[in-house]
Amino acid sequence: MVAASARLWKTSPLTYIALVLAVLASIYPFYYMFVIATRSLDAINSVPPPFTPGSAFGDNFQRVLDNDAANFVKGLVNSVIVSTVVTVAVVLTGTLAGFAFAKLRFRGRGGLLLFIIVTMMVPTQLGLIPLWGMMQDLGWYDTLYAVTVPFLVTAFGVFMMRQYAMQAVSDELIEAARVDGCSTFRIYWNVVLPALRPAAAVLGLLTFMDTWNQFLWPYAVLTNDNPTLQVSLAFLSYAYYTDYAQVFAATAVGTVPLLLVFIFFGRQIIGGIMEGAVKS
Repeated sequence: MVAASARLWKTSPLTYIALVLAVLASIYPFYYMFVIATRSLDAINSVPPPFTPGSAFGDNFQRVLDNDAANFVKGLVNSVIVSTVVTVAVVLTGTLAGFAFAKLRFRGRGGLLLFIIVTMMVPTQLGLIPLWGMMQDLGWYDTLYAVTVPFLVTAFGVFMMRQYAMQAVSDELIEAARVDGCSTFRIYWNVVLPALRPAAAVLGLLTFMDTWNQFLWPYAVLTNDNPTLQVSLAFLSYAYYTDYAQVFAATAVGTVPLLLVFIFFGRQIIGGIMEGAVKS
């Protein structure tokens, strides 16, 4: 039995080769984007394509800043604001609702949970037109409210936190807190939320990435006077001519916040996942 277990966990050279190839295939598009961002426009049509960075990044990015139609700096700031607010709200509402659905007993709990699951099956595009009309009626067109408020709560976040809370938080722990005189909110804040930290970190990362990369809805309700990053990048392209060196330079800068999130919070997220796995 011990020998079979050892063979199961033994890594062959073929595994390392496959992993290296997967890493290279994942990194190459980002590296190519960076290379083109540092070269002149004619480099994108070169055969073979360039594989080393150039020295034209400053000129390319300066053209981005000089492009009034794109309003790149404001788009970058708006994306940071919107992504941060939405991420914090989704994590808080998801953990609150997940705790309620998993551990509290109230009338209609099953029906409400079923309704939330059903909404996950409806494509987002089906609600685009009525939601756009609501933004017009509320006077939120071309404001950050339009790209923030509708996404403060997500069905995926509630369902994910509910599933994790079912296993990570024991009923005995909650009952012990009630015996000690804790209110429901204090049980959530001091007992449940720390136990949900690994899943909440993953939900926060996924939400930040999704909000940062959203294009269709911001493009529908925002203009180049008040864009998010993805809308700003869209205004860098023209119908008959696109300066890809300029676009890639802006895209490279727009990718930096996502890389910073992974660098500063990746270890904490992975550590939280491993901690949750050991506890379970």
